[in-house]
Amino acid sequence: MAKGPVLIDLETDEPAADVAKAPPVPDLVPPQGQAMQSAARFAARKPSALARWFWGLALAVVGAAISVAAWDFATSLIARAPILGWGVTGLIAALVLVALIIAIRELAAIGRLSRVDGLRRAADEALADADLTKAREVTTRLIAFYKGRDETKWGRDRLSERMSEQFDASGLLALAEDELLAPLDAAASREVEAAARQVATVTALVPLALADVVTALAASLRMIRRVAEIYGGRAGFLGSWRLTRAVFVHLVATGAVAVGDDLLEPVLGGSVLSKLSRRFGEGLVNGALSARVGVAAMEVCRPLPFSDRHKPSVRTMIKRALQGLFSKT
Repeated sequence: MAKGPVLIDLETDEPAADVAKAPPVPDLVPPQGQAMQSAARFAARKPSALARWFWGLALAVVGAAISVAAWDFATSLIARAPILGWGVTGLIAALVLVALIIAIRELAAIGRLSRVDGLRRAADEALADADLTKAREVTTRLIAFYKGRDETKWGRDRLSERMSEQFDASGLLALAEDELLAPLDAAASREVEAAARQVATVTALVPLALADVVTALAASLRMIRRVAEIYGGRAGFLGSWRLTRAVFVHLVATGAVAVGDDLLEPVLGGSVLSKLSRRFGEGLVNGALSARVGVAAMEVCRPLPFSDRHKPSVRTMIKRALQGLFSKT
């Protein structure tokens, strides 16, 4: 093949490319709040019957082995060194006593959560039937439920004084909301906003793998426990986990953990999301989803259902929790 210079003709009859007709650059996939969604699915996941049997039998076997080993250890030590053996036996007995006290407290906490559920169901029935008698019973039970709370004393006194002025069920329960539950609602909202800020900050600033998921789950557990305590639930470890699972099951079933436009529009507005980094966007979405979880926890833990006037707005709570956390400019 002959080698020689190559002539390249740059002038052609074809028109120049029109930039205006170029296809648009595809948008980046918006943040989806994977940390909160993963934490929600993990908490809402129902263990299989086989897994429950496995862990139940495993705990029974391990508990029996530990009990027999402790008994053999104590009796053999008594035979060799009576004073030391009886001392160790006393320590084991004290440990068993503390474990029983913890179990009793857990049962009491579960019973208190059941009382809250009973109050809410009774209030729903009173409102559905428009029954003033049932509403007065619920109000009386509610006053007794908060009897030991000093911060509710003024509200309880006001509610007791004005109960006779109400002549319908909805008005009486609305009065209970105004006088007794409104301060508790405000305290629960502050806890939700603090948890949303924490999740958003950690997701945005900590690049470690799974750190955002662990933070989201831990913050949600602590938030739900605090909301339950504010409303009088005082959930123990088992009660807190059962309550957390109930909240997340409700969120997953209703699709409330899905990302929607209402999550970021109060905070970011318009197309500002496209100007943020991916990490900051994920932080904002996770914080907003945490606020949704908190509102659901308030609905589950509250002894009365929310009326339209007192129902918390997720958009407003997201705006208060996240506005100013990251710059909009």
